[in-house]
Amino acid sequence: MITTRKLLFGGFLFCFSLFLAALYMQHVMELEPCPLCILQRVLVMVTGVFFLIAAIHNPARTGTRIYVGLISLSALLGASVSARHVWLQNLPVDQVPSCGPGMGFIMENFPLTDALSLVLRGSGECAEVSWTFLSLSIPAWTLLTFVGMFGLAILAAWRQQ
Repeated sequence: MITTRKLLFGGFLFCFSLFLAALYMQHVMELEPCPLCILQRVLVMVTGVFFLIAAIHNPARTGTRIYVGLISLSALLGASVSARHVWLQNLPVDQVPSCGPGMGFIMENFPLTDALSLVLRGSGECAEVSWTFLSLSIPAWTLLTFVGMFGLAILAAWRQQ
C-alpha cells in the first residue's frame, strides 16, 4: 500500500528529477534559462523541500494538512508563473516585451519587490520558444508538472484521513 509518507517522498523525488532535468537542459543542451525559467526552477526546489520535510517529519493529520497547504501554495505559485510564461510565449510578435536584463543583474541591482516585479513582467527572451516536446514548450511542461505536484499534495492529504 502506498502510504502518505511514500507519496510525499515521491513528490520530492519528482521535484529533484525536474531540477536535474533543468540542469541537463542548461549545461548539456546549452539552453540558457530566462528570468521566468529561473523563478520556476526556484519554485520547483521550494516545493521539493516542502515535500521532503513533510516526508521526513511524517506528521499526523493536522501536520500533514499544514505541509500540504505549503506544498499546494508553492505549486500553485509555480503554476501561475508557468502560465504567465506560456502566455508570453503565445503573444503576437508585435506585443512581445523588449528584452530586459539577466536575472543576476536584476537581483544585484534592484530591491527584492522590484526584482520580482521585473521578472514577472517578462522579457523578450522569455517569449522565445527554444525547445519543444510533443508540441509543448518547457514552460508548458512545467505548468503541467506543477499541476501534478498540486494533485499529489491533495492526494497525500486525502490519504491521511
